Amino acid sequence: QVQLVESGGGLVQPGGSLRLSCAASGSVFSIVAMGWYRQSPGKEREFVASIDWSGGTTFPADSVKGRFTISRDNAKNTVHLQMNNLKPEDTAVYYCAGRAALDHVYKYWGQGTQVTVSS
Repeated sequence: QVQLVESGGGLVQPGGSLRLSCAASGSVFSIVAMGWYRQSPGKEREFVASIDWSGGTTFPADSVKGRFTISRDNAKNTVHLQMNNLKPEDTAVYYCAGRAALDHVYKYWGQGTQVTVSS
């Protein structure tokens, strides 16, 4: 089993920046990919970005490409999401997710961290 804990959320003004972190523990050797999703009230959970754990290839969503950057620290079993030029529509609960080698979908999820962008 894998446990994921997000941190770094908060309240920022439009145009500001935040850096989210997700620390993984447990059977981390089974993880092959990590990702970030977000969900706003009244909306479906939305894919934000993912990263291959061993190769480091990133897959950002079109809505955040150029503003958000996903990165990894394999030694610390941690994934980050650097969010720049934040917009009000980025307001959501952000979730960290992990996928194991034999799984077709992300099965490990954190509890989420709130990001609010407002003036």
